[in-house]
Amino acid sequence: MRVTLDGRTADVPDGSTILEACRAEGIDIPTLCYLETLEPANACRLCMVELEGSAALVPACSREVTEGMVVTTDSPRVTHTRRMVAELLAATTDLTLAGLDSFGADPDRLPVSVHGAGPILDNELYVRDLDRCVLCYRCVDACGEQAQNTFAISVAGRGTAAAIATEFDVALPDSQCVFCGNCVAVCPTGALIPLTEFEKRADGTWDEDRQTVVTTVCPYCGVGCNLELHVQDNQIVKVTSPLDHDVTSGNLCIKGRFGYRHVEV
Repeated sequence: MRVTLDGRTADVPDGSTILEACRAEGIDIPTLCYLETLEPANACRLCMVELEGSAALVPACSREVTEGMVVTTDSPRVTHTRRMVAELLAATTDLTLAGLDSFGADPDRLPVSVHGAGPILDNELYVRDLDRCVLCYRCVDACGEQAQNTFAISVAGRGTAAAIATEFDVALPDSQCVFCGNCVAVCPTGALIPLTEFEKRADGTWDEDRQTVVTTVCPYCGVGCNLELHVQDNQIVKVTSPLDHDVTSGNLCIKGRFGYRHVEV
């Protein structure tokens, strides 16, 4: 497909999305809900771009390119829209761990309506903080048919009352959760966070600049899952898996993601 991206002509593979085409050409488009291992949810609307011939802006993460398509990613209309989306998100959600560019947004211009419920500590592996949740659906998709097939969590409620919850809103140990932590791995805002990271952030000792990442193979079985060990001060503080690993696609089981403390005994 031959398309025009911000005035530049590019040849992109058939079936590519606008986002994939732009990234291949080195054009940065911000995203929050998008993850390459999951189907686009079209939830955050930060990746909206201008498409010639379309009255409305279109989501770059899910719109496939067509022959002759003309796309503009940095027009005043696009920039204004991203700024408004960032303001709305920041006014209703704690985005301090999201690493989200504000695009010149002024969240204080809008009335703040963060729930204020605080972190939920009902297990020994990870923490839930709905005040940081933007309903991007990543965790729901990772827990569902796109990865884990456990279906322990979903969106409950409607409108401003909508929130990620377990069935009947029970505590995680009483739910269908198998504590694989795949929902934690895909969360972009810190609404789901490993307990170790949560505690270190709380006491001010979490420092990614002092962390190194070591890749190894999970020792628990013969599947061959790759582990990325995040190490700070000679201590494993978090375990992830590469999104491009052909075995895991970033997913792990409870042993691979959380069963590392025996190393330090």
